Amino acid sequence: MADTRRTQPANVASRFDLANRLFFRLYQSSNLMHKVGTRAVSSFGSTTQQWAVLGALARPRVGRTGMSVKELIGFLLLTRQNLSIVLDRLETRGWIERAQDLQDRRSRRIRLTEAGEAEWARMLVEIGSFYDSSLADFTAEELLLLYRLLDRLKDGLETMSREENGREEEPA
Repeated sequence: MADTRRTQPANVASRFDLANRLFFRLYQSSNLMHKVGTRAVSSFGSTTQQWAVLGALARPRVGRTGMSVKELIGFLLLTRQNLSIVLDRLETRGWIERAQDLQDRRSRRIRLTEAGEAEWARMLVEIGSFYDSSLADFTAEELLLLYRLLDRLKDGLETMSREENGREEEPA
């Protein structure tokens, strides 16, 4: 029987080191994306968080029906508190409105106003330049691969989050 104790720690250590480097690189990239992305929309007086909300609401499948707060939270992976602050600011600017849900009158749907749609159309020019510059060194195939890999990572992290929430809710 072969003794694997000597090889296993090295494999575990190298996988840990690679994972550590990967998560640190994601952290750095996220910070830079926020910093440089904020510059891309700063001339509109916007933040990357507002950009994300406007982008979510501007998707063709959302249209004039809008999204509920719960749907936005699930799509953007934000907390209710963080989303509420962004929604309040966008509503103050006249870019979104909270309309009564026709299916559930107790609920509200968040949707872009005409002014919000117009502002989003103007922002897309700067956002497109940001995308072009930040992704210039990638081929279309590499972008697709990166998207798929990050999607798998997100799925794994969401599974961990659901499992942790499930354990928290279970009685001791």
